[in-house]
Amino acid sequence: MYEELKMEERSSVKGFMLGLLAGGVVGGLTALLYAPKSGKEFRKDIGKKSKEIYNDTEEYISSAKMRASEVIADGRKKAEDLISDAKLKAASMVTSGKEFVTEEAGKIKDAVRSGIDTYNEERKHSKVKQ
Repeated sequence: MYEELKMEERSSVKGFMLGLLAGGVVGGLTALLYAPKSGKEFRKDIGKKSKEIYNDTEEYISSAKMRASEVIADGRKKAEDLISDAKLKAASMVTSGKEFVTEEAGKIKDAVRSGIDTYNEERKHSKVKQ
């Protein structure tokens, strides 16, 4: 659920940034088109505005790349932590399993020895009675 909220938040921020950029472009062009200027001034203003938009776009792309790198690094770190935890838990389970098997094997050996000893004693008693 947390991840879904994070994704929605990223989507909202992305939509806002794209809307801001598009609004800036439309607003700038509208201002240029309705401003009373000569053709030479108008072309100069369009050139300036296009450079501003280009720089803003580069800035946005750079920011997005940086954020993507951070998200990827964070994801990689979390994955490494999960793998490390899984390895530790697996090692712990293997150790517990070995201890359990060793204990149970000891109990079985003791039971078999006890059975053999009882059998041998019964044989001795049955020979003595005969």
